Amino acid sequence: MDNSPAIEIRGLIKAYGPVQALRGVDLEVRRGEILGFLGPNGAGKTTTIRCLLGLINPQGGRIRIFGIDPVRDPVAVRTRTGYLPGELNLEGNLTAEGALRYFNELRGRRGDWLYARELAKRLKLDLGVPIKNLSKGNKQKVGLIQALIARQELLLLDEPTSGLDPLIQQEVYRLLREARDGGATVFFSSHVISEVEAIADRVAIIRRGVIVEEAEPGSLVNLSLRRIRLRFKEPVDAKPLAALEGVLLLEPESGGEEEATSCTSEIVLQVEGEMDRLIKALAAFPVSDLRTEHLSLEEIFLKYYKNDAGEGE
Repeated sequence: MDNSPAIEIRGLIKAYGPVQALRGVDLEVRRGEILGFLGPNGAGKTTTIRCLLGLINPQGGRIRIFGIDPVRDPVAVRTRTGYLPGELNLEGNLTAEGALRYFNELRGRRGDWLYARELAKRLKLDLGVPIKNLSKGNKQKVGLIQALIARQELLLLDEPTSGLDPLIQQEVYRLLREARDGGATVFFSSHVISEVEAIADRVAIIRRGVIVEEAEPGSLVNLSLRRIRLRFKEPVDAKPLAALEGVLLLEPESGGEEEATSCTSEIVLQVEGEMDRLIKALAAFPVSDLRTEHLSLEEIFLKYYKNDAGEGE
């Protein structure tokens, strides 16, 4: 069995004029794993994927895909790769089937057409509809099918569930697990923590062109931040809630002793990590309404990586 990595990246650097997109990316992806490439928009995810395929050339660093240098031999890399770009341009007058057959011709007819029809059925895509009449989500399904149709050794997927409804997202997760179980290596980018947590075997987190952390998906709970809005049937003293580990009182702001001890009928909390401790504490309060929202990935990164270069402002 070949134990060499499917993807090996060392010191990858890429700039667009004065904009430094990648500032020394180091990453290995094992054969037969699903790696979630997590980061906020503009972090360098798409640039990394394009460098892996040889679509753009880096200014520095080293890349190997199954031992192949994509700068010197991009065709050899693409022959073994199924690719879904972040923005897929399709000929509007072709039907979905026509577009898929066109992509299959470009691959030398290596795609499995029976598998393509199975994928269309599972993703609920009508292959007879012209591309110009498809919604964004259905166009995304065409892109996914063309990436999967040839059962390639490596799948490079840029935001694969963008525009899909939750039920179809779950089906995509199943398809990627099946590809992994069949021996494929899956490298997919995302800015959604819950998505990476649901499917990835391992996670690499990129911010401002640098890998800031590699982790197992279970540890992403430590990156979970929620904003909780609570309304009570009567004014309460929120101090016991604000004193809980991982809980911060956002509203009303406790700027002094008088405010901290005053009673209120509405509060906003920020909760880091697990919710269990807060839920148990709320049993002693007359709660009339509770609303929860996940903070954006950018807000989370500002909290956890605020000491990174450029975050001093």
